[in-house]
Amino acid sequence: MNTAGDGLDLRPFRGVRYVPERIGSLAAVTSPPYDVVVRPDGLLHLESADPHNIVRLILPQATSPQSRNDQAAATLHSWLAEGVLAPDTEPAFYVYEQRNGDMLQRGLIGALRLSEASEGVVLPHEDVMPHVVEDRAGLMRTTAANFEPLLLTYRGNGDATGATAVIEHTIHRAPLLSTTTEDGYSHRLWSITEPADVRTIHDDLAQHQALIADGHHRWATYLRLRAEHPSPTPWDHGLVLLVDTARYPLRVRAIHRLLNRLPIDRALAAAAPFFRVRDVAGPLTEALVSLAEAAKDGNAFLLTGADDTYHLLDRPDRALLDRTIPADRPEAWRTLDATVLHSTLLDHVWGIPEDSPADIAYIHDTEATVEKARHDGGTAVLMHPVREEVVRELARQGVTMPRKSTSFGPKPATGLVLRTLTND
Repeated sequence: MNTAGDGLDLRPFRGVRYVPERIGSLAAVTSPPYDVVVRPDGLLHLESADPHNIVRLILPQATSPQSRNDQAAATLHSWLAEGVLAPDTEPAFYVYEQRNGDMLQRGLIGALRLSEASEGVVLPHEDVMPHVVEDRAGLMRTTAANFEPLLLTYRGNGDATGATAVIEHTIHRAPLLSTTTEDGYSHRLWSITEPADVRTIHDDLAQHQALIADGHHRWATYLRLRAEHPSPTPWDHGLVLLVDTARYPLRVRAIHRLLNRLPIDRALAAAAPFFRVRDVAGPLTEALVSLAEAAKDGNAFLLTGADDTYHLLDRPDRALLDRTIPADRPEAWRTLDATVLHSTLLDHVWGIPEDSPADIAYIHDTEATVEKARHDGGTAVLMHPVREEVVRELARQGVTMPRKSTSFGPKPATGLVLRTLTND
């Protein structure tokens, strides 16, 4: 294979997988991605599901960052030594399928080459938080492992050619593994080792660039760790899942904000001079319909808290937007809900630092955001999702959205296949 090219350079790797005979069930050892786990409740639930749940590697619990990382490394080495985890015998690409009702996603898991040219080949669309990159870098550096693939999307021809053709003939074989997780999604995994298939995949993907759908912090971490290790080393590659969204469209959902130390009454009082504030009927499903209707006409946010009432904020003051939103960005960026939230509401109306975990949490699950706000006395800010074409166009222009602006899914389950750099 050529190492140079204008597109993606995906390589096979020796996947590390759970040994079925050494665990209770595959579903019980998997986890959502680290940033989707709602702590502490979700963390404790996963830890109790099975003593070998992957959450003990991706979110180790200890008193300091380095002790957490050391604990994860010790756990990984122990599980490998005990045969709980084992590397596959030869490098492979992995076909990964997720299905839930009429939702079907298939893609390829492999090791993506990182290079100086990656900036134009892999397109980020969100800013990152330095403390999260530092956290993930410490974990990867200490464990010498990629535990979770980034979710990347590319646009194929929409037909069964190239890499997609290989995927769709591979799924007629018996899978390496099959399981159904408690969220109702079924998961299947196949390996691809046939040289002709490997070549077809590599050559097809070399013609494409990819959008980061999920995993901006892990991508920034990959690039940081590659820079720390002069080539050639295993750090030249990072674990990814690539999905052709022309063939298998993803769902785009919002990531919500939980303002931990801002009660709902104070949030509404501060916003009222600059936004139209209205109470809307519940339950949550109906309130979200009201949010979607308001979002058709402009920026809109749904707030709730300890008062158990839903409040719709829309029609922001134009003069305030002009004062608070940077003018040197495209109009599509300036009118994003996330832009208005961060530049106007958080910075100027509420005075909340977006990089302070004590003040703001980013939560994917809508019901969990509402529940925590009502239980803890904070304010839930529920967002309406951005369309994928807006995300992709901004990324092509090199314009990053505010952090945690989108949630593409379904997200890959963590724990089905890992990459350890000592085996690759």
